[in-house]
Amino acid sequence: MTNKPLDSLPPTETLEMENGLSLVPRVRLNLTVYSSSQVVTKPIDEWKMKQTLIDFLKNSLSVSITVPEDDLQIRRLKDLKKRKRDDPIAFGTLFIRNLGFLNKTSKRNDGEEEEKDVKELEKKFLDWRKYIVEKMDGIELNIEGVKYKLNVDVPESDNFEAMKKAWEEFYAFGSRGLSTRGRQEPDTIILRGAPSRWFAEPRVSSKPSMLVTHTIFSTFGKIRNLNVAEDDGLGKDANEDGGDLISGLHCKIVVQFEKYQDFYNTFKVLCGRSFQKFLGGN
Repeated sequence: MTNKPLDSLPPTETLEMENGLSLVPRVRLNLTVYSSSQVVTKPIDEWKMKQTLIDFLKNSLSVSITVPEDDLQIRRLKDLKKRKRDDPIAFGTLFIRNLGFLNKTSKRNDGEEEEKDVKELEKKFLDWRKYIVEKMDGIELNIEGVKYKLNVDVPESDNFEAMKKAWEEFYAFGSRGLSTRGRQEPDTIILRGAPSRWFAEPRVSSKPSMLVTHTIFSTFGKIRNLNVAEDDGLGKDANEDGGDLISGLHCKIVVQFEKYQDFYNTFKVLCGRSFQKFLGGN
Protein backbone atom coordinates (compact mmCIF):
# COMPACT_ATOMS: atom_id res chain seq x y z
CA MET A 1 0.00 0.00 0.00
CA THR A 2 1.15 3.54 -0.80
CA ASN A 3 1.15 5.76 2.27
CA LYS A 4 1.97 8.98 0.42
CA PRO A 5 -0.92 11.52 0.39
CA LEU A 6 -2.75 11.58 -2.93
CA ASP A 7 -2.14 15.29 -3.44
CA SER A 8 1.63 14.70 -3.34
CA LEU A 9 1.67 11.72 -5.71
CA PRO A 10 3.78 12.47 -8.82
CA PRO A 11 2.12 11.72 -12.19
CA THR A 12 4.77 9.08 -12.94
CA GLU A 13 4.35 7.12 -9.70
CA THR A 14 2.23 4.00 -9.23
CA LEU A 15 -0.43 3.96 -6.51
CA GLU A 16 -0.68 0.58 -4.79
CA MET A 17 -4.10 -0.36 -3.46
CA GLU A 18 -5.92 -3.20 -1.72
CA ASN A 19 -6.74 -6.58 -3.29
CA GLY A 20 -3.61 -6.63 -5.45
CA LEU A 21 -4.70 -3.62 -7.49
CA SER A 22 -2.53 -0.72 -8.57
CA LEU A 23 -3.09 2.48 -10.51
CA VAL A 24 -0.26 2.57 -13.02
CA PRO A 25 0.67 5.82 -14.80
CA ARG A 26 0.50 6.01 -18.59
CA VAL A 27 -0.20 8.40 -21.42
CA ARG A 28 -3.28 7.44 -23.39
CA LEU A 29 -4.04 8.94 -26.79
CA ASN A 30 -6.97 8.56 -29.17
CA LEU A 31 -6.05 7.93 -32.81
CA THR A 32 -8.26 8.61 -35.82
CA VAL A 33 -7.10 7.60 -39.29
CA TYR A 34 -8.35 9.24 -42.49
CA SER A 35 -7.60 8.39 -46.09
CA SER A 36 -5.76 11.06 -48.06
CA SER A 37 -7.57 9.81 -51.17
CA GLN A 38 -11.19 10.48 -52.02
CA VAL A 39 -11.71 6.84 -52.98
CA VAL A 40 -10.97 3.94 -50.63
CA THR A 41 -11.07 0.54 -52.28
CA LYS A 42 -9.74 -1.75 -49.55
CA PRO A 43 -9.54 -1.80 -45.74
CA ILE A 44 -6.45 -0.54 -44.02
CA ASP A 45 -3.80 -3.09 -43.04
CA GLU A 46 -3.94 -2.82 -39.25
CA TRP A 47 -0.65 -4.61 -38.61
CA LYS A 48 1.33 -2.46 -41.05
CA MET A 49 -0.28 0.68 -39.63
CA LYS A 50 0.81 -0.38 -36.14
CA GLN A 51 4.37 -1.06 -37.28
CA THR A 52 4.57 2.32 -39.01
CA LEU A 53 3.44 4.14 -35.85
CA ILE A 54 5.74 2.10 -33.60
CA ASP A 55 8.69 3.02 -35.85
CA PHE A 56 7.67 6.68 -35.74
CA LEU A 57 7.61 6.72 -31.94
CA LYS A 58 10.98 5.01 -31.78
CA ASN A 59 12.80 7.13 -34.35
CA SER A 60 11.09 10.52 -34.73
CA LEU A 61 10.84 11.98 -31.22
CA SER A 62 13.27 13.82 -28.95
CA VAL A 63 13.20 10.76 -26.67
CA SER A 64 12.90 7.35 -28.30
CA ILE A 65 9.74 5.59 -27.15
CA THR A 66 9.42 1.82 -27.41
CA VAL A 67 5.78 0.73 -27.48
CA PRO A 68 4.81 -2.97 -27.34
CA GLU A 69 2.31 -4.04 -29.99
CA ASP A 70 -0.31 -4.75 -27.32
CA ASP A 71 -0.25 -1.09 -26.26
CA LEU A 72 -1.24 0.13 -29.72
CA GLN A 73 -4.71 -0.83 -30.89
CA ILE A 74 -6.01 -0.12 -34.40
CA ARG A 75 -9.63 -0.91 -35.31
CA ARG A 76 -10.49 -0.49 -38.96
CA LEU A 77 -13.91 0.39 -40.29
CA LYS A 78 -15.38 -2.92 -41.37
CA ASP A 79 -17.86 -1.78 -43.99
CA LEU A 80 -16.29 0.81 -46.29
CA LYS A 81 -19.47 0.97 -48.38
CA LYS A 82 -21.30 2.70 -45.52
CA ARG A 83 -18.49 5.21 -45.08
CA LYS A 84 -19.04 8.80 -46.18
CA ARG A 85 -16.26 10.53 -48.08
CA ASP A 86 -14.92 12.50 -45.10
CA ASP A 87 -15.40 9.76 -42.51
CA PRO A 88 -12.38 8.09 -40.88
CA ILE A 89 -11.39 4.60 -41.97
CA ALA A 90 -9.93 3.46 -38.65
CA PHE A 91 -9.73 4.31 -34.96
CA GLY A 92 -7.09 3.47 -32.42
CA THR A 93 -5.71 3.86 -28.92
CA LEU A 94 -2.08 4.32 -27.94
CA PHE A 95 -0.70 3.68 -24.45
CA ILE A 96 2.76 4.92 -23.46
CA ARG A 97 3.67 3.38 -20.12
CA ASN A 98 7.43 3.85 -19.83
CA LEU A 99 7.56 7.33 -18.31
CA GLY A 100 10.62 6.91 -16.12
CA PHE A 101 12.66 9.35 -18.21
CA LEU A 102 10.45 12.17 -16.90
CA ASN A 103 11.56 11.63 -13.30
CA LYS A 104 14.18 13.81 -11.69
CA THR A 105 17.53 12.23 -10.93
CA SER A 106 17.66 13.68 -7.43
CA LYS A 107 15.10 13.52 -4.63
CA ARG A 108 14.59 16.06 -1.88
CA ASN A 109 13.44 15.31 1.63
CA ASP A 110 12.20 18.74 2.64
CA GLY A 111 8.39 18.92 2.47
CA GLU A 112 8.17 22.22 0.62
CA GLU A 113 10.89 21.25 -1.83
CA GLU A 114 9.22 17.87 -2.45
CA GLU A 115 5.92 19.61 -3.19
CA LYS A 116 7.75 21.89 -5.61
CA ASP A 117 9.27 18.85 -7.30
CA VAL A 118 5.81 17.30 -7.75
CA LYS A 119 4.48 20.50 -9.34
CA GLU A 120 7.47 20.66 -11.66
CA LEU A 121 7.03 17.01 -12.62
CA GLU A 122 3.32 17.54 -13.30
CA LYS A 123 4.19 20.41 -15.64
CA LYS A 124 6.90 18.33 -17.30
CA PHE A 125 4.45 15.46 -17.78
CA LEU A 126 1.76 17.68 -19.32
CA ASP A 127 4.27 19.49 -21.54
CA TRP A 128 5.65 16.19 -22.81
CA ARG A 129 2.16 14.82 -23.48
CA LYS A 130 1.33 17.99 -25.40
CA TYR A 131 4.57 17.58 -27.37
CA ILE A 132 3.65 13.99 -28.32
CA VAL A 133 0.20 15.07 -29.52
CA GLU A 134 1.64 17.94 -31.57
CA LYS A 135 4.26 15.67 -33.16
CA MET A 136 1.74 12.98 -34.12
CA ASP A 137 -1.38 14.97 -34.94
CA GLY A 138 -1.72 15.63 -38.65
CA ILE A 139 1.17 13.47 -39.83
CA GLU A 140 0.85 11.63 -43.14
CA LEU A 141 1.55 7.91 -43.20
CA ASN A 142 2.52 6.09 -46.37
CA ILE A 143 1.71 2.38 -46.29
CA GLU A 144 2.53 0.50 -49.49
CA GLY A 145 1.93 3.60 -51.58
CA VAL A 146 -1.38 4.47 -49.91
CA LYS A 147 -1.39 7.70 -47.90
CA TYR A 148 -3.27 8.24 -44.66
CA LYS A 149 -3.67 11.20 -42.32
CA LEU A 150 -3.53 10.71 -38.56
CA ASN A 151 -5.43 12.77 -35.99
CA VAL A 152 -4.39 12.47 -32.34
CA ASP A 153 -5.97 13.82 -29.15
CA VAL A 154 -6.07 13.25 -25.40
CA PRO A 155 -9.28 11.53 -24.18
CA GLU A 156 -11.58 13.74 -22.13
CA SER A 157 -11.29 11.32 -19.22
CA ASP A 158 -7.53 11.95 -19.08
CA ASN A 159 -7.70 15.73 -19.33
CA PHE A 160 -8.02 16.68 -15.67
CA GLU A 161 -7.63 20.43 -16.06
CA ALA A 162 -10.31 20.62 -18.78
CA MET A 163 -12.79 18.58 -16.72
CA LYS A 164 -12.02 20.62 -13.60
CA LYS A 165 -12.74 23.82 -15.51
CA ALA A 166 -15.98 22.32 -16.85
CA TRP A 167 -17.35 21.34 -13.44
CA GLU A 168 -16.31 24.66 -11.88
CA GLU A 169 -18.16 26.55 -14.61
CA PHE A 170 -21.18 24.29 -14.27
CA TYR A 171 -21.50 24.78 -10.53
CA ALA A 172 -20.71 28.49 -10.81
CA PHE A 173 -23.18 29.28 -13.60
CA GLY A 174 -25.19 26.22 -14.63
CA SER A 175 -26.91 25.70 -11.28
CA ARG A 176 -27.34 29.37 -10.37
CA GLY A 177 -30.71 29.97 -8.79
CA LEU A 178 -31.50 26.26 -8.56
CA SER A 179 -30.25 25.62 -5.04
CA THR A 180 -30.48 27.27 -1.65
CA ARG A 181 -27.81 25.08 -0.04
CA GLY A 182 -24.98 27.47 -0.75
CA ARG A 183 -21.87 26.49 -2.66
CA GLN A 184 -22.13 23.19 -4.50
CA GLU A 185 -19.26 20.97 -5.57
CA PRO A 186 -19.03 17.57 -7.28
CA ASP A 187 -18.51 14.52 -5.10
CA THR A 188 -19.26 11.46 -7.27
CA ILE A 189 -17.12 9.46 -9.69
CA ILE A 190 -18.43 6.80 -12.10
CA LEU A 191 -16.10 4.13 -13.46
CA ARG A 192 -17.12 1.77 -16.24
CA GLY A 193 -15.46 -1.18 -17.92
CA ALA A 194 -13.42 -2.50 -14.98
CA PRO A 195 -13.13 -6.32 -14.88
CA SER A 196 -15.68 -7.62 -12.38
CA ARG A 197 -13.29 -10.24 -10.99
CA TRP A 198 -10.91 -7.51 -9.79
CA PHE A 199 -13.58 -6.33 -7.35
CA ALA A 200 -14.86 -9.78 -6.38
CA GLU A 201 -14.24 -11.81 -3.25
CA PRO A 202 -11.28 -14.12 -3.99
CA ARG A 203 -12.21 -17.79 -4.40
CA VAL A 204 -15.86 -16.97 -3.61
CA SER A 205 -17.37 -15.35 -6.69
CA SER A 206 -16.48 -13.69 -9.97
CA LYS A 207 -19.12 -11.01 -9.42
CA PRO A 208 -18.13 -7.62 -7.98
CA SER A 209 -18.45 -7.38 -4.20
CA MET A 210 -19.67 -4.27 -2.38
CA LEU A 211 -17.35 -4.99 0.56
CA VAL A 212 -14.25 -5.51 -1.59
CA THR A 213 -15.01 -2.44 -3.69
CA HIS A 214 -15.54 -0.31 -0.58
CA THR A 215 -12.21 -1.47 0.85
CA ILE A 216 -10.41 -0.63 -2.39
CA PHE A 217 -11.88 2.84 -2.83
CA SER A 218 -11.47 3.72 0.84
CA THR A 219 -7.85 4.24 -0.19
CA PHE A 220 -8.99 7.59 -1.57
CA GLY A 221 -11.02 8.87 1.38
CA LYS A 222 -14.28 8.48 3.31
CA ILE A 223 -17.15 7.19 1.19
CA ARG A 224 -20.71 8.45 1.60
CA ASN A 225 -22.40 6.13 -0.90
CA LEU A 226 -21.19 3.29 -3.10
CA ASN A 227 -22.81 1.18 -5.77
CA VAL A 228 -21.23 -1.57 -7.85
CA ALA A 229 -22.94 -3.83 -10.36
CA GLU A 230 -22.30 -5.74 -13.56
CA ASP A 231 -22.12 -3.30 -16.46
CA ASP A 232 -24.27 -5.08 -19.02
CA GLY A 233 -24.98 -1.81 -20.79
CA LEU A 234 -21.34 -1.34 -21.74
CA GLY A 235 -21.48 -3.95 -24.48
CA LYS A 236 -24.73 -2.48 -25.81
CA ASP A 237 -23.18 0.99 -25.98
CA ALA A 238 -20.25 -0.19 -28.09
CA ASN A 239 -20.77 0.08 -31.83
CA GLU A 240 -20.04 -2.72 -34.25
CA ASP A 241 -16.56 -1.41 -34.95
CA GLY A 242 -15.65 -0.90 -31.29
CA GLY A 243 -13.94 -3.19 -28.83
CA ASP A 244 -15.25 -6.63 -28.00
CA LEU A 245 -16.86 -6.44 -24.56
CA ILE A 246 -18.65 -9.51 -23.26
CA SER A 247 -21.67 -8.96 -21.05
CA GLY A 248 -21.18 -9.78 -17.36
CA LEU A 249 -17.38 -9.54 -17.33
CA HIS A 250 -17.20 -5.84 -16.51
CA CYS A 251 -18.68 -3.69 -13.79
CA LYS A 252 -19.88 -0.16 -13.18
CA ILE A 253 -18.80 1.55 -9.97
CA VAL A 254 -20.37 4.71 -8.57
CA VAL A 255 -18.49 6.30 -5.65
CA GLN A 256 -19.76 9.32 -3.72
CA PHE A 257 -17.22 10.83 -1.32
CA GLU A 258 -18.00 12.71 1.87
CA LYS A 259 -15.50 15.47 1.13
CA TYR A 260 -14.89 17.42 -2.06
CA GLN A 261 -11.11 17.28 -1.53
CA ASP A 262 -11.19 13.47 -1.56
CA PHE A 263 -13.21 13.55 -4.79
CA TYR A 264 -10.75 16.06 -6.26
CA ASN A 265 -7.63 14.08 -5.34
CA THR A 266 -9.15 10.81 -6.53
CA PHE A 267 -10.21 12.28 -9.85
CA LYS A 268 -6.76 13.70 -10.41
CA VAL A 269 -5.04 10.40 -9.59
CA LEU A 270 -7.36 8.45 -11.89
CA CYS A 271 -6.60 10.76 -14.81
CA GLY A 272 -3.50 9.43 -16.54
CA ARG A 273 -3.54 6.02 -14.83
CA SER A 274 -4.94 2.57 -15.50
CA PHE A 275 -5.99 -0.11 -13.03
CA GLN A 276 -3.68 -3.09 -13.08
CA LYS A 277 -4.03 -6.41 -11.29
CA PHE A 278 -0.80 -8.00 -10.14
CA LEU A 279 -0.22 -11.73 -9.86
CA GLY A 280 -1.00 -13.10 -6.45
CA GLY A 281 -4.44 -11.49 -6.29
CA ASN A 282 -7.69 -12.96 -7.57
